[in-house]
Amino acid sequence: MSQEINKDTQLCMSLAGRPGNFGTRFHNYLYQQLGLNFIYKAFTTQDIQAAVGGVRALGIRGCAVSMPFKESCIPFLDELDPSATAIDSVNTIVNDGGLLRAYNTDYIAVAKLLAQHQVAPSTSFALRGSGGMAKAVTAALRDAGLRNGHIIARNERAGRALAQQYGYAWQPEMGSLRPQMVINVTPIGMAGGAEAQQLAFEPDCIAAAERVFDVVALPAETPLIRHARQQGKAVITGAQVIALQALEQFVLYTGVRPSDEQVARAAAHARA
Repeated sequence: MSQEINKDTQLCMSLAGRPGNFGTRFHNYLYQQLGLNFIYKAFTTQDIQAAVGGVRALGIRGCAVSMPFKESCIPFLDELDPSATAIDSVNTIVNDGGLLRAYNTDYIAVAKLLAQHQVAPSTSFALRGSGGMAKAVTAALRDAGLRNGHIIARNERAGRALAQQYGYAWQPEMGSLRPQMVINVTPIGMAGGAEAQQLAFEPDCIAAAERVFDVVALPAETPLIRHARQQGKAVITGAQVIALQALEQFVLYTGVRPSDEQVARAAAHARA
């Protein structure tokens, strides 16, 4: 039975350059299942300062933040959680009576997955990508104690900057590198994209690795993850990342932590 919207219903929202449906479907599914008087709606904006001001002024409980607003929103917020200060990037705003506190649940999700999968600090890795999500993953790797890493990015300026910020090496291509873990943080393999059918790493790099991590969430089984599973490799998937970061947002907004089974059903519903 759906929750009736009334004057006490709390609004949560998202701000993105290109709004999607995953968060909307994930959060609203759990609100309904748990009988919570909340509703979630996706928005975009051309004025991030006014949009954040609206979150504060209208008492909107929570706001997910996607590109291109993850850094530009920061001057208009009151407090940054360590998860956001670790990478100078925000993906979650919580409004406590007009006080806007910012988090980065991408970082939180990746940190938790590295711990859950028992990725050893001695693991060597190569991470392909240099954008905002690459920053979250790289910071989580550093904070998990991994020291032997390479950032692989064709964009030398962005790649070098990311590598230097977190104490890793940079190179434009894999070359002879054959690390124990390969990580894709690019759109390669993303459904609907120009590279939807491509592998982010050459087959011999995957064969030499012990673990494969793909941050791409749609489809849930990317070409890279399918190939890695066929090779018998341990995997961490983008579907796990997106569901866990959305769960952490949900908990921050509502104070309620759903069961693992409820989260799995919500994630499946959101992807359908």
